Amino acid sequence: MAGIAAFWTVSFLLVLVPGADWAYAITAGLRHRSVLPAVGGLLSGYVLLTAVVAAGLATVIAGSPTVLTALTAAGAAYLIWLGATTLARPAAPRVEGGEEGAGAGSWVGRAARGAGISGLNPKALLLFLALLPQFTARDADWPFAAQIVALGLVHTANCAVVYTGVGTTARRILSARPAVATAVSRFSGAAMILVGALLLAERLLAQGSAAQ
Repeated sequence: MAGIAAFWTVSFLLVLVPGADWAYAITAGLRHRSVLPAVGGLLSGYVLLTAVVAAGLATVIAGSPTVLTALTAAGAAYLIWLGATTLARPAAPRVEGGEEGAGAGSWVGRAARGAGISGLNPKALLLFLALLPQFTARDADWPFAAQIVALGLVHTANCAVVYTGVGTTARRILSARPAVATAVSRFSGAAMILVGALLLAERLLAQGSAAQ
């Protein structure tokens, strides 16, 4: 239990750092009536990563440069595409009764985009791989995999609180400021593109160094 309490603090501080997840939550808050589908998708991605780490697959992925590069490329391309889409059509505060207010786009589609952002992020996978085992106890009464699952769910719960708050706050504060809301949406899109580009560049540099 002490390990879980310590991990909660570290996890919460990490979740408070803005990134692609924040950008998507803000966009969802501005564009749709509810942020729950988008946040639910982000959370499902972290549940998937938790299952991967608990099953031991993360070690195999991290140890295979080819697989890791492919995963990074897929995640980076997805973030860049979402960012470019957001820049091309920046979110505006929803209008009650209008198309955006009615919830343009299906709940499943919004959730799938969220799951792609978090679940395809190789940085998150490697973070889980490096961080979660440090807060487990090999001599504990419950299995190592169960401890990993518990820690992953703690992180997911932190994400649920923070991302719901971020999306809801963006909607409430910026709803009466369309110009500011559009600027924030474009910033979010640019942030997604930047994160995707950095992920790809970092992985390509790492692969190049390993090949030398």
